[in-house]
Amino acid sequence: MLKKAIVLAGAAALTGLASTAVLAGPDDDELVIDGETFVTELPGFEGSPLDPIYSGWRFRDDATQALEMDDFENPAFVFVEQAAESWETVEGTEGKSCASCHGAVEESMKGVRASMPSYNEAAGELWSLENYVNFCRTERMGADALKWDGDELNAMTALIALQSRGMPMAPVIDGPAAEWFERGKEIYYTRYGQLELSCANCHEDHTGDMIRADHLSQGQINGFPTYRFKNTKLNSAHGRFKGCIRDTRAETFAPGSPEFRALELYVAWRGQGLSIESPSVRN
Repeated sequence: MLKKAIVLAGAAALTGLASTAVLAGPDDDELVIDGETFVTELPGFEGSPLDPIYSGWRFRDDATQALEMDDFENPAFVFVEQAAESWETVEGTEGKSCASCHGAVEESMKGVRASMPSYNEAAGELWSLENYVNFCRTERMGADALKWDGDELNAMTALIALQSRGMPMAPVIDGPAAEWFERGKEIYYTRYGQLELSCANCHEDHTGDMIRADHLSQGQINGFPTYRFKNTKLNSAHGRFKGCIRDTRAETFAPGSPEFRALELYVAWRGQGLSIESPSVRN
């Protein structure tokens, strides 16, 4: 009886969404930052479940879009500036800073975000950008690891991602990364929680619909870390994954877990070719 009630609740949620949502698809605006035009729309590529492919920026209102187009107004840059100071700050037992090994962040980190997450041969597993940051801290600097989805780590990954801004998303999904990709795909289409909803139920079936005073985008992650008005801070892709699964009334995976790293790879592939916007601004 309980199972039947749960299934009916999930069906009711989807039916209610379809019947009461206001269709508000992507607009035709262009994202331009510092004179550079960003790719926010692409035709679907071979194997893609989406056609066209849109950045989440295209689903935002004009005021939110404008904030991302101006680095001075973009609230995420408060955190990026803090990370830039941390990049030069000596921490840990080895007397090193990030700059001690990598030099200027503008030069050494350019292009890094574009291929994330990536398979780490030495570790034998898929690593997100956060894994690489914490490895440097613990193994090379002798410093403590930063908390996954915490303010400090999100700021540092935003600083690093900024150096790839405007470059296309280009994750590698073959070779040893293939099994992680398939695992992420399975998670994307698996129904979770009492509402029995999958990622695809919202971000494929109801793209452009309006729910809870916001528009459902395709769930692209080319803008992460992103500043959200909802909690007035930077948010990681894993933090967003956690929130989505939690909203299905399920026990969620943890940020940094193998499950979320696999999901990150699959979602990154879905948006390949979109310009990296980090740090973006979203609702």
